[in-house]
Amino acid sequence: MWEWFIDFLTAVLTGIESFVGDWGLAVIVLTIIIRLILTPLMAHSTRSTARMQVMQPKLQEIQERYADDPERQAEELRKAYADMKFNPLGGCLPILLQMPIFFGLFSVVRDVPADACFYSILPSISQSVAQVLEASGWVAAAPYIIFDLLFGVLTFIPMVLNVSNQNSAQRSQTMLMGGMMALMMIWFGWGVPSAVLIYYVTSSIWQVIQQQLITKKVQQKAKEEAEAEAENRPIEVDVVRREKKQRPHKKA
Repeated sequence: MWEWFIDFLTAVLTGIESFVGDWGLAVIVLTIIIRLILTPLMAHSTRSTARMQVMQPKLQEIQERYADDPERQAEELRKAYADMKFNPLGGCLPILLQMPIFFGLFSVVRDVPADACFYSILPSISQSVAQVLEASGWVAAAPYIIFDLLFGVLTFIPMVLNVSNQNSAQRSQTMLMGGMMALMMIWFGWGVPSAVLIYYVTSSIWQVIQQQLITKKVQQKAKEEAEAEAENRPIEVDVVRREKKQRPHKKA
């Protein structure tokens, strides 16, 4: 199954390259096609996230009231999710669907020609920053390093754009996590084929643009709808107190 997927991905990338005339541009076109296919799922994920924000206080209330009854707590949480039409796994699906493509690119670039390039910017999309630096020095590796730095920066930007609705403590924590994540991505990108960097830089740029032009509107609309539903159909929480059994008196 995996070999079939690799062959399919290679055939698609080769077909795009024969049309556009450049391997690096073919990776960019492939990325755009994938993002277009995933756009409906991303919109669904955004709506799920907005609904989750609205549900959070009610979920915390259920967790607190049924803290001593895990089975009842799970049942009430399931009912709350069903009432608000929320799927906890909905936000993960777009990321999970991209993972095979991400890992597949590692195998695909092994089958492309050794001189497969991104115009005159990257002489070989199958080489990593570390490989070019070791073989040709800093000057030749400079474009690869720029792509790697872009990889880290574009990982950080979406997290920065989401801090506007957070308090100061959450904002500081998000910025710290974003900085650490960006450094990890730069370190990771140092050793991967540059085709993978092209894919993720293009995907991240798409995500930033989508977040600014589409995601905020979808999220706001979904949040308003969820709030209206919550007001019209509040989640009822019935508390059942357990009767304490009297201990038998010891006979004198």
